[in-house]
Amino acid sequence: MTTARAPKKPARRAMTLAEVRAFITRLASANPNAESELDFVDDYTLLVAVVLSAQATDASVNRATKALFRDAPTPRAMVELGEEKVGAHIRTIGLWRTKARNVVALSQQLLERFDGRVPYDRAALESLPGVGRKTANVVMNVAFGDSTMAVDTHIFRIGNRTGLAPGTTPRAVEDQLVRRIPSDMLRPAHHWLILHGRYVCKARKPECWRCPAFDPCQYRMKNDLRATGPDRIPPPSPE
Repeated sequence: MTTARAPKKPARRAMTLAEVRAFITRLASANPNAESELDFVDDYTLLVAVVLSAQATDASVNRATKALFRDAPTPRAMVELGEEKVGAHIRTIGLWRTKARNVVALSQQLLERFDGRVPYDRAALESLPGVGRKTANVVMNVAFGDSTMAVDTHIFRIGNRTGLAPGTTPRAVEDQLVRRIPSDMLRPAHHWLILHGRYVCKARKPECWRCPAFDPCQYRMKNDLRATGPDRIPPPSPE
């Protein structure tokens, strides 16, 4: 009887703080104007869009909210629209029934508790229906300019795969990122990391051959992937 070996960790080791700065700097240079890909016009529509984006793509949310925000651009209008009509607008995205209920309920609570405004307070945000820590972090980052880090599946994967911020839970990765990323880079790093995970450091096959932060990355398979990618580096010519 053989003993099964534990799978290797995706990263060779955790990055040093100097490597963390280099990694984030290179992402910033490659995409200096990174921002949320959700469509919104104010704090309220941002909050609703982020709630709707759970387990859905930003593109699918944007298609659904185009008409929704036309018909209900404010908390009062959303409550008046009602759960059934909100659901009809967002039927194409995942978990739409629950999300429709939450969007109407959080809009009602904004009217009753916060004078129709999105509160600038983590505890208050997380008390709203459908709003967890990740959603609150996005709103605080994008709407209020706080240096928060919302850890979605992309950032969780990057944190562990690259050695940027290893952790077994999203909160552990979040805490590591907040501690390890230089404070002057933390707020925009949220967007750099999400977009890097969405378009380059993908779940099934990271495109290491075109990664701007290849050198400081500690992913074990990066050299193999770079060697087999479309932009692979050819072997040296024999002398």
